[in-house]
Amino acid sequence: MLRDSTTSSRHRPLYTADQRKRRDGTRWTLVQGILAPAQFAIFLVSLVLVLRYLSTGEGYAAATLSVLVKTAALYLIMVTGAIWEKVVFGQYLFAPAFFWEDVFSFAVIFLHTAYIVGLFSGAMTPVALMWLALAAYAAYAINAGQFLRKLRMARLQSAALT
Repeated sequence: MLRDSTTSSRHRPLYTADQRKRRDGTRWTLVQGILAPAQFAIFLVSLVLVLRYLSTGEGYAAATLSVLVKTAALYLIMVTGAIWEKVVFGQYLFAPAFFWEDVFSFAVIFLHTAYIVGLFSGAMTPVALMWLALAAYAAYAINAGQFLRKLRMARLQSAALT
């Protein structure tokens, strides 16, 4: 028997009417809307610097600084994102609508934090640190894709309501 897409949990609206109203009414939506593309721009610059160091052996300081800036941007967007989630969904993390994105975000945070620990403890070589940064960036790219998918879903659902 075919399931009606309106009753399927896969097709449940991302936001209830009240959640959509809170999302649209909070300044944290604007904050996320500014920080997300800023973090992505930082990521792209840093990715180029990390790849440049790995391919030429030059620019370690610039690559390292860029990873630190990217990590700071990640921490900032994660904290403000948790506040946004609390305002919109009533809980800081793991709201059903963003559960898997939040779970994967912790993997991203772990890898970025491992880079910081490796750097400041001296436990890793520069090349190993840059490979760890690339692993963190790969995880970040997947996570960003998850959030972009949700943004697209929200837009499609909003368009369907109008």
